[in-house]
Amino acid sequence: MPELPSSPTHRFPGLIVTERTFSLPLDHAAPHGEKIDVFARAVCAPGGERRPWLVFLQGGPGFGSPRPTGSFGSGSVGGWLGRAVQDFRVLLLDQRGTARSTPVNRQTLPARGDASEQADYLAHFRADSIVRDCELIRREISGDEPWTVLGQSFGGFCATTYLSIAPEGLRRVLICGGLPSLDAHADDVYRAAYPRMLRKNEAYYHRYPQDIGLAHRIARHLTENEVTLPGGMLLTPEAFQSLGLMLGTSDGFERLHYLLEGALLSIGGTETLSDSFMEEAQLALSFAGHPIYAVLHEPIYAQGGKPTAWAAERVRAEFPDFSPARATAADAPLLFTGETIHPWHFRTDPALRPLREVADLLAERTDWPALYDADVLAANEVPAAAAVYAEDLYVDAAHSSQTAERIRGLRRWVTNEFEHDGLRSSGDGVFERLWRMADGEL
Repeated sequence: MPELPSSPTHRFPGLIVTERTFSLPLDHAAPHGEKIDVFARAVCAPGGERRPWLVFLQGGPGFGSPRPTGSFGSGSVGGWLGRAVQDFRVLLLDQRGTARSTPVNRQTLPARGDASEQADYLAHFRADSIVRDCELIRREISGDEPWTVLGQSFGGFCATTYLSIAPEGLRRVLICGGLPSLDAHADDVYRAAYPRMLRKNEAYYHRYPQDIGLAHRIARHLTENEVTLPGGMLLTPEAFQSLGLMLGTSDGFERLHYLLEGALLSIGGTETLSDSFMEEAQLALSFAGHPIYAVLHEPIYAQGGKPTAWAAERVRAEFPDFSPARATAADAPLLFTGETIHPWHFRTDPALRPLREVADLLAERTDWPALYDADVLAANEVPAAAAVYAEDLYVDAAHSSQTAERIRGLRRWVTNEFEHDGLRSSGDGVFERLWRMADGEL
């Protein structure tokens, strides 16, 4: 089996980490054309340098792969990665456009040309291109040997595309909270999402009923005052609502509660927002580190010749209880939102403002290729297992279950034990169970 060429290698207790950058086609339909860099870290345990490969596909879109550290306690590596390196070499891939791969952001995109040229460039950063990147990398580092794919969230979307277009490269597939609908339009995705957001709000306020009044006071303050956060972001009532993105993780209720509890100060009888709250809100809301998430969040659902046309914004109008103006006028609980991107994001966030025209063009685009092949999936022969989180804020469990039934041989585990971050929060539990399921042991 071919080995990685000589590359920077770092050693710390429990892990050997080797860095590698691959030069790959921007457009896989033009393999001899422009190239981009895709960065990855190969991670193994001492003595595990010749174990089979597992590639990890991160959630997002737009986030780099996890950065391994040696601080897992007692000189050993924990969590799913610690379990995986007992049997695999793990490739932590910075998907194209993210982290140390050729970056995509407001600083680099203008070099592509005008907004239309930037949109054409970004059209090459969806799951189909990521999968074809993986195939070139796989053949370069392991020859004809298939590998195991572990997909978290959007990484599971990519894994489903992988099963559709390159199943020959796969030994097994493990998916965590990331089975997409094969044919739902973005409108359908968000029509299913807003009721889930409502249920998360109800559960959050049931746990922290005192936050009903607190969130309402903050929203009223933002309605009556223009607030600019330390990094230049405008904190509008809608932007404040989007802190509800936290509610989909295992510790999200507490993170949001502790953020809100220190939000307001009374100075001379007048309430204002505290500096500490505004600093934390800036960090939570900024897309500076992951702009692809904003510009491509709806296009990851696009196929079939229909534009996404700012689906989350349009569908939101069907759920008037999410209107902050209505909540403050009626003295009703403010409803936080979740994984939705809106045109106003490109006004409030300095990292996105230069990309508004590009985002509009992507929202209007209709020539998106298909991401999934239902016939190939129906004939699937790759061992596969998926965790479907029954109360997942980000990925609809009903859509996931429908897709599970359409992938031949896929073993489905539906659970309400974990939130969307079950792969991380369970230690090695979710990974271990899915691996055993895919191999027919459960």
